[in-house]
Amino acid sequence: MKQARNHLAGLAAEDSVLRDYCAKGYRLLERRYRGQGGEIDLVLARGQDVIFVEVKKSRSFDAARLRLGERQIGRIFAAASEFLGRLPMGQLTETRFDLALVNDRGEVAVMENALWP
Repeated sequence: MKQARNHLAGLAAEDSVLRDYCAKGYRLLERRYRGQGGEIDLVLARGQDVIFVEVKKSRSFDAARLRLGERQIGRIFAAASEFLGRLPMGQLTETRFDLALVNDRGEVAVMENALWP
């Protein structure tokens, strides 16, 4: 029961983050992209740029931020590399890695360029 509730809360957090980005002119390329190396919650585009977004939800923004570890960052980079391999410019595509935080009140805080390969 708890696992299902957490899964649904994660989906709701992703929905909130996606609405926030779309309101700012971004478009969704892929949701929950799964490569061999890992999963990326949201893959967005703005112009020719591709933005990879990891969404973390917890009771506070600080607690959500602490839920992202080094191993997961490595998996995100591996999946992003696979995704970029499908694009015409491949690894030369302008990219950004954002961390989107959602607190228990549903508020969203986006940290642009929060992750670096």
